Amino acid sequence: MRLDLTGKVALVTGSTQGIGQAIAAGLARAGASVAVNGRKPDGVTAAIDALREQVPDGRFTAAAGDVSTEDGTAQVLAAVPTVDVLVNNLGIFGAESPLEISDDEWRRYFEVNVLSAVRLTRAYLPAMTECGWGRIQYIASDSAIVTPAEMIHYGMTKTSLLAVSRGFAKHAAGTGVTVNSVIAGPTHTGGVEDFVYQLVDKDLPWDEAQRQFMREHRPQSLIQRLIEPEEIANMVVYLASPLSSATTGGALRVDGGYVDAILP
Repeated sequence: MRLDLTGKVALVTGSTQGIGQAIAAGLARAGASVAVNGRKPDGVTAAIDALREQVPDGRFTAAAGDVSTEDGTAQVLAAVPTVDVLVNNLGIFGAESPLEISDDEWRRYFEVNVLSAVRLTRAYLPAMTECGWGRIQYIASDSAIVTPAEMIHYGMTKTSLLAVSRGFAKHAAGTGVTVNSVIAGPTHTGGVEDFVYQLVDKDLPWDEAQRQFMREHRPQSLIQRLIEPEEIANMVVYLASPLSSATTGGALRVDGGYVDAILP
């Protein structure tokens, strides 16, 4: 299969590191011009420099702005007025006792993880439907289905994204625009390393800490390891390509078999 996105413009939110940066690199390798997003211009510039080392012939543009706010979203829309591929990757997570999560924290998680994606979909979808082609994706999580007790507020936002994705897919029915969610399993990123060490002995070497985390906190994983960001990106690039034209309204799993179900 040739995943050719030549001539397409893509925006990946939260793409200065981790899964978002891997997705940006994957889309660029497929030929897309990729807008890299982060809150701070300096961070976006540094990420683009790193991406150009990974994909020397890649085309990257800066789209700095905090898309969890209206003003930040306006900055991004000014930098990238239209896109062919929108990947709503931005997300925050962290462990917290359920009874200690404040109202403000519940709101913050919803605004960052859900409302930012809704706002950008609302902005970009009309032009996609008008031209008869587009790809919108939401990076969800196994926590959307298997709600973790240590971060209920995060799981709630990822469940919400599944509903948002399905709803917008119905709105875009028959237009040539596809809308899907990608359910990412436990993934190896810098942020996840910090999270792992919140739950296991901080003095353990990383390989041993990872094994203990998977054994004690994610025992359902069938691959019995953390997923690499590039493995998530592979699914995203496929869904962004013309080859995925019959896949819409779906929640596709890249979870290492973590979710113990035939369907999401």
